Order: sequence, then structure tokens, then C-alpha cells
Amino acid sequence: MSIGAEVAAHLPFLRRYARALTGSQSTGDAFVKATLEAALADSALADSLRGGRVPLYAAFTKLWASAYLETVGDPRDASLHELAAQGQLSKITPLNRQALLLTTVEDFAPAEAAKVMEVSEDEVRELVREAVAEIDRESTTSVLIIEDEPLISMQLEDLVSSLGHEICGTAATRTQAVEVVSRQTPGLVLADIQLADGSSGLDAVDDILAIATVPVIFITAYPERLLTGNRPEPTYLITKPFQEDTVKAAISQALFFGSSRPL
Repeated sequence: MSIGAEVAAHLPFLRRYARALTGSQSTGDAFVKATLEAALADSALADSLRGGRVPLYAAFTKLWASAYLETVGDPRDASLHELAAQGQLSKITPLNRQALLLTTVEDFAPAEAAKVMEVSEDEVRELVREAVAEIDRESTTSVLIIEDEPLISMQLEDLVSSLGHEICGTAATRTQAVEVVSRQTPGLVLADIQLADGSSGLDAVDDILAIATVPVIFITAYPERLLTGNRPEPTYLITKPFQEDTVKAAISQALFFGSSRPL
């Protein structure tokens, strides 16, 4: 397999990581693009990317760590959610955020995350602990769950409640989701992509965002269909079947970067 093919297979997930790390699709994508450009200009770096996800994420990390304080892109083009994210970035230690995302959302083992970040495994574990402590200080909110599979919906309800949040409603269709929001605006939305009546979770979220600005976490068995770079894409995207720790991390990140109250 060529280097290009190997890297391409990992790009959707690197973009997901970059967006969650920076809180912005445009900023995250810009750093990913810069990483690829650096590899094209450096044959040794390009050859190292044959090693899979770890060297690719490590290359991205070196570039991001050297420039994360800089603003990429025009803030006038950012959404309210992205602006909130950019404002919050200065309030949490970047290394903590990296360790949390790598070991939860990206599902790296602590040893792999340590290689990406060039720190020890013990340091990774401590950084994750600190990140969770920082994020857990955020206030609780109300959550709307858009999911057409009853067992998964119940699992998400239990998980959300265990974190101290309230369930403002559940919906299995686009219409039901809008009905819930018409009665109470949630502080967070967990949304499946394919719904019971053939409607789309993406359309349901578009309807909700036309009413209020809230952070959204999408859940899908086919993340590659959304992470193409060809259209506005979700910052928070969880792959089915999911791990509960992954959902918890995404909820904490979404509430940290976005307001827990409607804007």
C-alpha cells in the first residue's frame, strides 16, 4: 500500500481529533493540511508515516504544539460555537486536553498516546486525570437524545444521568426531536444519523439549530460518510458501537467548548 493510501485511511479520524482539540472545524482542518504539507516537503517525515496512526498523530502534534496559540482562519467566519470554543482554549492546559482526546475519543492505548505526545505513560495517565477534573467542574445541563434504537437510547439516558445531567426528552424521528425542542430548549443534543422513519438526524439537528444554538454530538456507525472535508461537518462524532468513556469524554468536551445554556 502506498504512503498516500495509508495516510488517507487515517485522515477522517485525524480531522475528528484536530477539530475536537481546537474546538473548530476550520482551525483543525488547517492544522491537518499543514501536517500533510510538511510531510510532502520532508521525505523522512513522509516515510515515517508508514507506521500507522501513531506517527501521523505525532507529526500533527509537533506542528500543533508549536503553534496552538495562534488563530487560524478569520474569526468572522466562525460559528458561535466555534467562537465559544476558541475563548475556552486558554482556560485548560493543552496537554491535558490532548491526553484525554487521544485515550478516549481516538482510543489510543496510554503507551501509544505517550509516543504521540513524547511523554511517559504515567504522565499521560496523570494528564487525563487532570483533564477530567477540570472539565467536570463545568455545570450540568439538560440533554436531548435523538436515537431510534430503544436499547441504545436507554443506555445513553443512563449514561447522561450518571454524569449529573437531566434528560429533557428523547426522540426517534426528526419530527419528535423538533417537538421536544419546541417545549424545552436543551443544553446539549446527542443525535443518531439514521432515524426510525427514514428521516435524518442531520436534518433534525439543522431544525434545532434554527431555533437555538446548542452543542451537538453525532453518533453513527459510518463516520467516514461525514468526515469528508466537502461540507460543514460535526466537531463531535462518535462511532458505533461506542464505549461509554468515549461518550462521557465527548459530552465533557462539548459542554466545555460550547455553552451549556442556549445562546
